[in-house]
Amino acid sequence: MTFLIVEDSPTMRQLIAFSLSRFRGARILEATDGVDAMKKLASEKVDLVLTDINMPVMDGLKLVGLIRQDPKTKDLPVVIITTEGAEKDRERGMALGANAYIVKPIQPSDIVKTISGILGA
Repeated sequence: MTFLIVEDSPTMRQLIAFSLSRFRGARILEATDGVDAMKKLASEKVDLVLTDINMPVMDGLKLVGLIRQDPKTKDLPVVIITTEGAEKDRERGMALGANAYIVKPIQPSDIVKTISGILGA
């Protein structure tokens, strides 16, 4: 199972990676923004993407849109993890095709539960 964490904060990437390490055999790739993520998606087989919204260069909402437009990645599960807790932000993220939306601050158990639900694990 390969996870791609798209987050500009090294501390948040570490926290999310720690949460994902609870999945047996988890392989974790990291990207610092949407452009970096698209490069990784083009060269790696990824099973699930976790992305922040607010990042430099390309934000998470644009990334979700691009993932959904590409025939190779259109069915890839995407989880948005963000400080944007407003209902309109959540609705926008889900409308673009995110599978789940988690508002920071996050608990590792929330991430594990959400991903398990998406993957049917």
